[in-house]
Amino acid sequence: MNRLFNYLIVAAMVLGVATGWAVHEYAAPATAKAVAENLSIITDVFLRLIRMIIAPLVFATLVSGIAHMEDSASVGRVGIKTLGWFITASLVSLTIGLVMVNILQPGAGMHLAVPETGAAAKAAVDTAKFNIKDFVTHIFPRSIVEAMANNEILQIVVFSIFFGTAISAIEDRAPIVLQAIEQVANIMLKVTGYVMRTAPLAIFAALAATIATQGIGVLVTYAKFVGGFYGSLVLLWALLIGVMVLFVGRRALALMGAIIRGPALLAFSTASSEAAYPGTLQALEEWGVAKRIASFVLPLGYSFNLTGTMMYCTFATLFVAQAYDIHMSPAQQVTMLLLLMVTSKGVAGVPRAAIVVIAATLTFFHLPEAGLLLILAVDNLLDMGRSATNVVGNSVAAAVVAKWEKRIGPPQDVI
Repeated sequence: MNRLFNYLIVAAMVLGVATGWAVHEYAAPATAKAVAENLSIITDVFLRLIRMIIAPLVFATLVSGIAHMEDSASVGRVGIKTLGWFITASLVSLTIGLVMVNILQPGAGMHLAVPETGAAAKAAVDTAKFNIKDFVTHIFPRSIVEAMANNEILQIVVFSIFFGTAISAIEDRAPIVLQAIEQVANIMLKVTGYVMRTAPLAIFAALAATIATQGIGVLVTYAKFVGGFYGSLVLLWALLIGVMVLFVGRRALALMGAIIRGPALLAFSTASSEAAYPGTLQALEEWGVAKRIASFVLPLGYSFNLTGTMMYCTFATLFVAQAYDIHMSPAQQVTMLLLLMVTSKGVAGVPRAAIVVIAATLTFFHLPEAGLLLILAVDNLLDMGRSATNVVGNSVAAAVVAKWEKRIGPPQDVI
């Protein structure tokens, strides 16, 4: 990501907010809705192009990274370190959300009456996705073609691990196949470059459409909830970057400042971690993380290390409980934390993934499902923050694992 591209992203964000505000303020509601729908065409096309890239890029880069490991022991060693970091980061993220929502009490004072289970809340999500049998079996693909067609990242990761490990186990490492896969990765990165040139336009359209229909006033209505959540994210960012500096050194600040800034802004603006995946992968390699490490850790992170999403789940669930004056004991809150450790894994690619997880948690603790409607009003806004946090969390994970493996080289020249 060069400096001009970063400036274009910021300019698109500012212009999108200003345009959306003007449409919301001066156009009739029907006109504003029509404008938003027309603008959403641009965003939808952009996200479709990004999703078009994800499956072949994840497969090619992950297989290439595994195949270049010295042996199967290297794959296992890196995998264990990666999952160990993910579990630790998940617990930290969930705990910060739990502590901050108890301190800030964003839902206190609303004193909402506990409603009967409403059809509107039930229709918002499908909680049937989250039972243990379906979760475990869903990890393993019935067909890699089906997994790629549906952009099931976790299933693609599982197949890629088997495929890459098999290549590394062959005596000559199947050079023709491996070379072809590396060429696919290079081609997809080139395609990514073409698609990313349209990112500022997509960012402008996404923000303008959201503000045109909802207005800036929604920020005031949920100021305490939104502000508390973003404050918690800042705390998590500071902790992640601080730990990264301890592991990697002061050069970690360059990763967060000059290199990851672009992908994080893109994820924030489009509310999509997927949109930032190609740029994040390239940025990590530019900063000095070995390609084999970045290509291995980053795809896993998109299934197991969604730190922003996990924090949101604890924050939002307790916000609903507070809004309805329902007290949850410390034991219940710890149980909720452990439950979210499981249900938040592998949700990448699931529409409204965080909302689905929250719905399952509300049902488990017999909290009002109608509370989902409180969250849905600002879910898009909060999704921006948690998407950017997911990018930062996965970048930190890749850098830390690369340091453990002594696979950090000198940074490339980045404008």
